[in-house]
Amino acid sequence: MEKSALIIVLLYYIITTLDTYILGWDTLTRPIVVAPLTGLFLGDLQTGVLMGAALESLFMGISAIGGSIAAEPTTASILAVAYAVLTGANMETAVALAMPIGIIMVGFRNILMPVFSAMAPYWERLAVKSLKSFTTQVTICTLTLYQVVPCAILYACITFGFELFGDPTAVAGPDPWYIVGLTAGTFMLIAVGFAILGSMIISNETVVFFFVGFVLAKFLGLDTMAIAVLGIAIAVTMFFNEKRLIDMKNSLLKEKSVDSKEDFF
Repeated sequence: MEKSALIIVLLYYIITTLDTYILGWDTLTRPIVVAPLTGLFLGDLQTGVLMGAALESLFMGISAIGGSIAAEPTTASILAVAYAVLTGANMETAVALAMPIGIIMVGFRNILMPVFSAMAPYWERLAVKSLKSFTTQVTICTLTLYQVVPCAILYACITFGFELFGDPTAVAGPDPWYIVGLTAGTFMLIAVGFAILGSMIISNETVVFFFVGFVLAKFLGLDTMAIAVLGIAIAVTMFFNEKRLIDMKNSLLKEKSVDSKEDFF
């Protein structure tokens, strides 16, 4: 268990440092990436991929706005996959625990923020004095304060929490009442995540495809992959049609502008 915990902590530290402080993509820390990597390093890639898809659906509507976030998806995904792989729990139980874990981790990060904010006068004086020293010390402080503490929490949860509460023999029986409640709440949150995402991208032109997809899945019995391929084909066709119309419009405007100049002279 300790070896697995060290592997996961190292994975978490590399991914979050690379994505947050170097690349700034905000993509490597998503569940669809983190969960399969966790499963791969723990020797169960299939569980990681399946849980990555489920957890991405759960956290799809959650994003950081102004530095505030409702639940932290990276740690939640890592711990959920680790719980399923290391204890033998079913994936539904692990997914149900992901959202509470994410909310708790946000609370821990919020505790650290006043500590960092209290150092603002020091950072201001240092920035005036030497910009190079300011950049170096802020980087070191950020990597230690905001990275080492979550890593320590991860290690503690995996080594002690899973050994105390993650008994694989208990999973074989009926799920406790709180797991049943968390599972039901998790699937409702997945629906909410899709609803939030849909509200941002849906329009009068695209809403018809929702009903087309429903008919394909419900009445024609097509699986998700087949519907996805059809959706990609339709999206590519619409993209090139709209691009052609835009190019034609720009060409007409250009010709009209040239004709107006010739008439003027």
